[in-house]
Amino acid sequence: MVTIQDFMNFEFIVAEIKEVKEHPDADKLYVLQVETGSGMKQLVAGIRKSYGPEQLVGKRIIMINNLEPAVIRGQESQGMLLAASGERGPVLLTPDGDVPLGAKVR
Repeated sequence: MVTIQDFMNFEFIVAEIKEVKEHPDADKLYVLQVETGSGMKQLVAGIRKSYGPEQLVGKRIIMINNLEPAVIRGQESQGMLLAASGERGPVLLTPDGDVPLGAKVR
C-alpha cells in the first residue's frame, strides 16, 4: 500500500508524441520524442506490437514527467507513458478533449 503523499509525488502530465522510431535493439520498443509543454523528452515504451508510428505521431498521452531517467537497452527514457493492459496488448491512456500540453493530471 502507498500513502496519498507517495502518490502525490508523481507528476502526471499531458504530453504529445512528436516523433517515433523503432528501438534498434528491441522489437517491442519504440523510442519516442514527446513535447511536455516545457520542452522535449525522450521515452522508451513497449507499445510497438500495438501501435504503428502513424497512429502515434500527434497523439496526446498521459505520462509521468518526474520519473528518474533510466537506460533501457541502451536508450535513455526520461519518463513513462501510461497504458492499460488490453486483450491485444497495451492501450494508451489519453486525455478526452482539448487539454493543453503540460496540464497536470489530478
